[in-house]
Amino acid sequence: MSLTDTRIRNLKYPGRPAKFADGNGLYLYLSSSGKKFWRMAYYFERKEKVLSFGEYPVITLEKARELRLEAKRLLADGIDPGAQKKAAKEEQLSEAKDTFQNIALEWHDTRTADFTEKHRGTVLYRMEKYIFPVIGKEHIARMEAPDILAVVKPIELKGQNETARRLLQIISQVYRYAVITGRAKRNPATDLHGALRPRKVTHRAAVTESKKVAQLLRDIDVYDGYFSITCALRLAPLVFTRPTELRAAEWSEFDLEAQEWRIPAERMKMKQMHIVPLSKQAVKILKELQPFSGSGKYLFPSIRTETRPIADATMLNALRRMGYAKHEMCTHGFRSVASTLLNELGYNRDWIERQLAHGERNDVRAAYNYAEYLPERRRMMQEWADYLDKLKAS
Repeated sequence: MSLTDTRIRNLKYPGRPAKFADGNGLYLYLSSSGKKFWRMAYYFERKEKVLSFGEYPVITLEKARELRLEAKRLLADGIDPGAQKKAAKEEQLSEAKDTFQNIALEWHDTRTADFTEKHRGTVLYRMEKYIFPVIGKEHIARMEAPDILAVVKPIELKGQNETARRLLQIISQVYRYAVITGRAKRNPATDLHGALRPRKVTHRAAVTESKKVAQLLRDIDVYDGYFSITCALRLAPLVFTRPTELRAAEWSEFDLEAQEWRIPAERMKMKQMHIVPLSKQAVKILKELQPFSGSGKYLFPSIRTETRPIADATMLNALRRMGYAKHEMCTHGFRSVASTLLNELGYNRDWIERQLAHGERNDVRAAYNYAEYLPERRRMMQEWADYLDKLKAS
């Protein structure tokens, strides 16, 4: 006997859960709580199964019969309606879970752990400001190259070419992570190769002619400034590390007896330990600096507090006070000076690149290359310091 709405409304709990059939496998299940649920019994591949349709009266009798008919059609096509419903539910959950924003934040948490806090913050800021408002809510597996282009092209058209290039790089890294973790089948960002204008290479300002370098060295020697800053400026051409690596140098990293500075991996751009052989001239400067800051953590403590090193702009401002304009010299320029003149002097390019701590493409090799060419580099660094002394005296 088929069910009616009147009969369903008047059903009373008989003291135990009960089933009330409507026909063709559909029945109403009356639970011990008094709630009524639509279910359908069916066979698939000789196995008895049960399909749930929802609770009465949210799912009406008429709607329950429609759902039964749909399930019967699937069975006639050889499809398990229970499996079909489960797949649809998983897809619905995926729609909400596998958005670009969710996966990008997951990538940021897990894959940028080795970045500096400053760089991690920059990446997150770029995603929140430029990427998420455009594609954050999109399902990551359903986007194509034009969707990504809609993020970066407007930024490029505003003249922010480098920002657009960085955004495309971030999106591509998120997609690589999604492919690895099974949330996307391919990386559509790779289809945008050539879509943005080529990057303009801008060389950092540096005086590289030997006569101008000689004058720079003399200017540094007579510079009348805060003692730690003058020492940092005198050391810069002798060690030619990145400005951040030099300004935040710690006494614990130095072995003056061995004439060696070992910069730990966490302070290096490429996250690999770096050895800087120290010339006699560099050791002399460090020994002069020891009575000033040797009892503290940093070689070059801030004027305001010993708990922090000098700021990024401190050495740059000193160069400006010496009369070197923005287009003439910057703190990063000491690396260009060393690279240019050492190559002109005929030193092995591999020694120079290793001493500059430029990135190693082979990750396995990079883990061990901090000591590569070390004897040759020791000799080169001492000869370089001697050469600078001769330049300065010329």
